[in-house]
Amino acid sequence: MQSQFNRALADTLYRAAVVPVLTPETPEDGVEIARALVRGGLDLIEVTLRTPAALEAIRLIRQQVPQARVGAGTVLSPEQGAQAIATGARFIVSPGMTPRLMEAAEAWGVPFLPGAATASEAMALSDLGYACLKFFPAEAAGGVAALKAFAAPLSGITFCPTGGIDPDNVRDYLALPNVVAVGGSWLAPRKAVAEGQWARITGLAEDAAALRRRG
Repeated sequence: MQSQFNRALADTLYRAAVVPVLTPETPEDGVEIARALVRGGLDLIEVTLRTPAALEAIRLIRQQVPQARVGAGTVLSPEQGAQAIATGARFIVSPGMTPRLMEAAEAWGVPFLPGAATASEAMALSDLGYACLKFFPAEAAGGVAALKAFAAPLSGITFCPTGGIDPDNVRDYLALPNVVAVGGSWLAPRKAVAEGQWARITGLAEDAAALRRRG
């Protein structure tokens, strides 16, 4: 089942090109950021489970920003995945993989994007039916050069790199044939969120939405 979900998620990621990665300090911040991003043309959003506000933020975004397709990131255990899905997450993202996560994911009714940083990890996940993976931490793991090196030997695998991606290098990543999308936190700067600069976040989203591939 997850192999089918994973292929569908790859298509969704390709159409989105850029996925905002949010770490809201309050659920209300999460809602306001989501509204600003949707106004700017980005509706596929990942909320990381790094703060106590994350699950409630996902729930409120589902309720109050219905245009947003919100998922949960930094999922490290089956329990976290189940909690996120119960709260309304429409997809699950992990920075890596564990046997428990892979087993639990087969029972989830939403797509799962596991993470890999090496060729061996990518091959192991491919053996389990995952053809689209998160590449994390992208810049620290070799960035564009590493993904270029993966392209030929791992020709059946595509990636959504996250970690260290910003406006200065995002086009380099999206130009790679084995990259379906990128994840980035630059779309919701902490200062902008703290000061309620929602129009600035909308502007950043508009710039990112313009990076979508044509055709």
